[in-house]
Amino acid sequence: MLRSDVTGLILAGGQGRRMGGRKAVADYRGEPLIARPLQAASDAGLDAVVVAKAATVLPALDVPVWLEPDEPVHPLLGIVTALERAERPVVAVGCDMPFVTADLLARLAAGPEAATRAGGVLAPFPARYEPEALAALRDALAREAAMRATLAALDPATFDVDERLVASINTPDELADA
Repeated sequence: MLRSDVTGLILAGGQGRRMGGRKAVADYRGEPLIARPLQAASDAGLDAVVVAKAATVLPALDVPVWLEPDEPVHPLLGIVTALERAERPVVAVGCDMPFVTADLLARLAAGPEAATRAGGVLAPFPARYEPEALAALRDALAREAAMRATLAALDPATFDVDERLVASINTPDELADA
C-alpha cells in the first residue's frame, strides 16, 4: 500500500569523487547502485523521488527526478529541495546505501522515531525530515553545517539499528567488498 503522507527521497546530488564520479550508476551486483534504495523505498510503500543535480548521471528511472541547484554540494540541499517540493515529510536515504531495508524505511515513515543510531552514533541517513524543520535546515545549509550536527539539533526520537543497514558505499574498494 502506497503511503501518501511521506515521500521516499533518494539523494543523488553528490559528486561521488571518492568513487570516481557516476556513483548512482556504479554497478552493484548487476544493477545500478541507486536501484537498491529505490526498491527499498518502493517496498516500504513510499512514493519515491530522486533529487540530483542537472549533470548527475542517472540510469533510466521510473520515478520523478527533481533537480537541485548546482551549488552548494551538500546533502542538506537535496533535503531542502525535496521538502519544498513535496510539502510533506521525507524519509531521506543516499543513492549509495544498498543495505537499507524496506522495514527500516517504513518504520521511519511511520514514526514517531525519525532517525537511527548505529553503533551509538546518530545516522543522518536514512532519517525522516519534517517540513516544519525547513527554516532550521535552510540555516544549517547556509552555514554548510555537518549532517550529524544538523540532525542532532532537530532532536529526533531515535532507535538503534545494525551499522550495516545505514552503511554507504563511497569508494571502488568498498563497492568491490560489498
